[in-house]
Amino acid sequence: MPTVVTLGEAMIRLSPPDFRRLEQATSLNMTAGGAELNVAVGLSRLGIDSAWVSRLPSNALGRLCANRARELGVDVSHVVWSAEDRMGLYFVEFGAAPRPSSVLYDRAGSAVSRLQPGMVNWARALAGAKWFHTSGITPALSDSCSAATLEALQQAKNAGAKVSYDLNYRAKLWSQDKARAVQTGLMEYVDVLFTTEEDTKRVFAIEGKDYGEVAAKLTERFGFQAVVITLREDLSVWHNRWSALVYAGGQIYHGPAYEVEIVDRVGAGDACSAGFIFKTLAGASPQEAIDFAVAFSAIKHTIPGDFNLATEEEANRLLAGGSLRITR
Repeated sequence: MPTVVTLGEAMIRLSPPDFRRLEQATSLNMTAGGAELNVAVGLSRLGIDSAWVSRLPSNALGRLCANRARELGVDVSHVVWSAEDRMGLYFVEFGAAPRPSSVLYDRAGSAVSRLQPGMVNWARALAGAKWFHTSGITPALSDSCSAATLEALQQAKNAGAKVSYDLNYRAKLWSQDKARAVQTGLMEYVDVLFTTEEDTKRVFAIEGKDYGEVAAKLTERFGFQAVVITLREDLSVWHNRWSALVYAGGQIYHGPAYEVEIVDRVGAGDACSAGFIFKTLAGASPQEAIDFAVAFSAIKHTIPGDFNLATEEEANRLLAGGSLRITR
């Protein structure tokens, strides 16, 4: 039985090599990824039994996605299979200063966008689970996905699992007004919120003099047990400063800050979520949890693809001030 269950969309990711624009591409690198699957993979890498719930087409692309998850230790036995629908795609075009990287989605009508309440046997999927995680991407996909997300959150609370939710606002999926109207009602089921200051402002119109005040206001409004805010400073396209904080028990805990040389930043926030969940499940303090989460997700920036293939040992070594010299 999985310790952590996640719900959400995964897509096939296609990206041209050598910093080419899509218009120039003659070949594309192909992999799979998606926010909630990324979290499940990160937890599996850290030794946590994890399961990912979604809806996939029963074709080669759907099987590719499930196989990638399974290869990395994620339970996909609760995935709902569709004989008729399509797999969502997204294209990543890597930029370099002054041209930023960009993403092009081709996900309309995907199998998961037609997920409906009653399709997932949540009693079976959540049996024995201690934690459930999803994000704001899932209810943004369609009205039926929104209803299915609510069902999942309610079932997770009924099962006694702790619930986390990444706000993950995507302007290409829905408006700020729609995101606020749908997600405000979902927050009553959430124990731990992962977000950014920008997403908080867009979705809940909450601002503050600093990130800590924003987290405190979120907690006051919704009663969260903890709010984690990731902090990114773009020094250039491929050179960022990365950190995070957590507000819990009326206190602010700041994680370490790292300057990261980026190979691929997609999935870094999901890696932070995985690291925080991992340490919290282990009984760590908020400070220990946020320190590890930042280190674990900092390493993700150096790994191609959506998935964080870092290890607990690597994160701990970074926290201990590990050297950049080659390890032999």
